Amino acid sequence: MSIVPGDIDTGQGPPMTVPLRHFVVAVGFLVGATALAAADAALGLPGLAGLAHVHLLLAGWVCITIMGAMTQFVPVWSGVALHSRRLATAQLWLVAPGLLGMAGSFLLGALGWVHVFGTLALVGFWTFAYNLGRTLARVDGLDVTEAHFAFALTSFVAVTTLGFLLALSYATPVFAALPVARTGAVSAHATLAVFGAILTTVFGALYQLATMFTQTELHGVDHHCCRVESYGYPTGVLALAVGRLVGSVPLARVGGALVCLAVAGFAVLLARRLVETRVDWTPMLSRYAVVAVAMAAWSLLTAPAWLTDPLALAYRFGGPDTVHLLALGVVGFVVLGTLYHIVPFIVWVHRYSDLLGFEDVPMIDDLYGDRLAAADFGLFSAGTAGLVAADLLALPTVVAPLSGALVAAGTVVFAANLLSVLRNHSPQTLGGVLFASADRDQEPSEEAV
Repeated sequence: MSIVPGDIDTGQGPPMTVPLRHFVVAVGFLVGATALAAADAALGLPGLAGLAHVHLLLAGWVCITIMGAMTQFVPVWSGVALHSRRLATAQLWLVAPGLLGMAGSFLLGALGWVHVFGTLALVGFWTFAYNLGRTLARVDGLDVTEAHFAFALTSFVAVTTLGFLLALSYATPVFAALPVARTGAVSAHATLAVFGAILTTVFGALYQLATMFTQTELHGVDHHCCRVESYGYPTGVLALAVGRLVGSVPLARVGGALVCLAVAGFAVLLARRLVETRVDWTPMLSRYAVVAVAMAAWSLLTAPAWLTDPLALAYRFGGPDTVHLLALGVVGFVVLGTLYHIVPFIVWVHRYSDLLGFEDVPMIDDLYGDRLAAADFGLFSAGTAGLVAADLLALPTVVAPLSGALVAAGTVVFAANLLSVLRNHSPQTLGGVLFASADRDQEPSEEAV
């Protein structure tokens, strides 16, 4: 059975429906983003299809997943009550329609509407940051995971602020009155989104998950890697983002070097946890192994580019042609691997934990299909490898679309496997998870507002 930590109080977290609702909606964004990318490649969609795809994938799938995961695990790991369950419910229903409206506006070329829907998304993300920020404020001394989450929440506020200004600039020349150019704001927005909000959350979560689910401890060189990453990475992200915002090559170069060094150090730390694991291999650990390799490769390919020209558009997300390596190899596999534990764990706790000792109950890893997990891992891995190879090598043009199709197929299998956990084992139906009344989410006797 997957490890169930004995020293965590799951009662500190929100009701089951709150995080699961986020995960279900996020998987919907993943499937939608994948379908949009396939349609654009095959048909050439009108409007700004690329921007629509990026926002559905990163802001929709990844960030909504982060919202659900942090809302569940910050109170659980930190041992403090969530500030407000009502806000945890409201945040999703602000962010999701806001992002859908933005994506639709990009596709239809209705750019004057982007800031209208963007306002909904901004309020939702700020609600999330406020709720989790107030929760973390109750913690007496932040550990390495909590410190990363605090920086990520700050990044969410900064990136959405810049995003709103960029959206507003489609309707009015807002940057004419500001001391920075729109191109710099776009680069800073992208930097804070990927490296500030998303990757910082990834590192913070993996400090807990990689040690817990390998039953290992940091030792030796791990502590040096941890110090380099914990101090160097946030400093590097801020320097890189500000340098790009104001057009300062020296500042961005220092920031880029620190980010690359920190990512490489974390890749070593993660790989050592996996090599030293004391538990049987799981779908989660298999995907984390890909992440460790992808992090190391990305940092090696990116360092020369960012030291040369960290402001270049082609190097915005790393070295030349490393977008798929970062987006799928690092971020994608982290999210997929983590969800393979989080969703079954939450369902198992609420459905079966009280039955232990009274009747036979399934193990956590029994809740999803092993064959489907292996299938989506194979499809997603092969597709990612093909896309990365097509980016970096002179391969036939047919490789990229075929690889994209494999990623799409792996995405569908993954979604079906996780949704089957809810359908077969959740105390509530899928509709109940999505549309449970706000009153049921609150559990007023435990509310902390």
